[in-house]
Amino acid sequence: MNKPKLWTKDFINISLSNFFLFLTFYILLVTLPIFSLQEFDSNASQAGLMTTVFLLSAIISRPLAGQWLERGSNRKVLLTALVIFAAASLLYFFPQTVTGFLIIRLLHGVGFGMATTAVGAIVADLIPSSRRGEGMGYFVMSTNMAMVLGPFVGLTAIQQWGAKTMFILTVIVAIGALITGLTVKLTNIEEPNRKVIVPAFSLKSFFEPSSVSIAIVGSFLAIVYSALLSFVSVYANEIHVSEVSSLFFVVYAIILLMSRPFTGRWLDQYGPNVIVFPSIVLFAFGMFVLSQSNGAITFLVSAGMIGLGWGTLFPTFQTIAIQNAAPRKRGLATATFLSIYDIGIALGSFLVGLIAAKMDFSSLYFLCSFYILIGALLYYFLQVRKPKMTRQQHLKVNEQ
Repeated sequence: MNKPKLWTKDFINISLSNFFLFLTFYILLVTLPIFSLQEFDSNASQAGLMTTVFLLSAIISRPLAGQWLERGSNRKVLLTALVIFAAASLLYFFPQTVTGFLIIRLLHGVGFGMATTAVGAIVADLIPSSRRGEGMGYFVMSTNMAMVLGPFVGLTAIQQWGAKTMFILTVIVAIGALITGLTVKLTNIEEPNRKVIVPAFSLKSFFEPSSVSIAIVGSFLAIVYSALLSFVSVYANEIHVSEVSSLFFVVYAIILLMSRPFTGRWLDQYGPNVIVFPSIVLFAFGMFVLSQSNGAITFLVSAGMIGLGWGTLFPTFQTIAIQNAAPRKRGLATATFLSIYDIGIALGSFLVGLIAAKMDFSSLYFLCSFYILIGALLYYFLQVRKPKMTRQQHLKVNEQ
């Protein structure tokens, strides 16, 4: 029996667009605080606002984009978002104050939140339902690769050639996201003749209820992931392995890339529980190994385990969020999942910063390994033990 085709031109292009979106995000994530401190002589708090404002505007814009996706054309939402994102990238050359930069970060976050929501919804429609776990896994790889390349490219650009060259680079990458997004044909999923039912305005209309429970689990575990993103390089200095700190996410991505053909396929064949519970345990064990690291080998081994654990969990959770929703609500489901997930990332960076002031990172990461295991209980009670009738209703809706 032949499998439905996954690697279509549209799937590749939408994945590339997502890669360019996140590459821009990660380039600026690591460089703007440095730029703010050097160019405007701002303090650490003001520099941190460069990221906070961006994430908050993205979180707020996602439910709005999700509702727009439910009501209208996926293509219109995607192109509008990509134009806003590219236009905001052009504006970084002009501000002369921190306030001016924060306003641009606000606009840029809106474009990013809308674009990533639209891209997530579109790719869910492009992937054959029988290969959704496998397809979402490969799609999320575009985010992982951007996470690895973005900091390296951004820091190299600003250190070797200066801020202006770095901003030129982000404009080029953002335009790349726009061009690849433009090439995606959505004629098969636009459903122009479908009667659109506009829901009454309410808080519920901005969120997809069926995706909330798995989004809470993802957000709960994302708090630990944010501790890695924000502080793993600081921890590397603490344990005297700074010479290999830049390789942490490289190893993370390599192991993730090697595992992707198997984990996504197993998700489609055996269901999410067979993937989620072992991945949580592996994530927790990876954090434990990281907490006990005293050299480069254990430091990088932990990166591989965390990459296989958390790197498998994130696309699995996003796949569950999409599968739980009706086809016409996939955009809203994507927005719901990513918004709640981003709250975990933002909250984690803040909380971990406070906790790290009270203890060393080795102790913090040791505690994180046990915290992750609590996530397994949370997943069991919020997802596995859902009423059977609810799950059956979701399946019936998805078949319509």
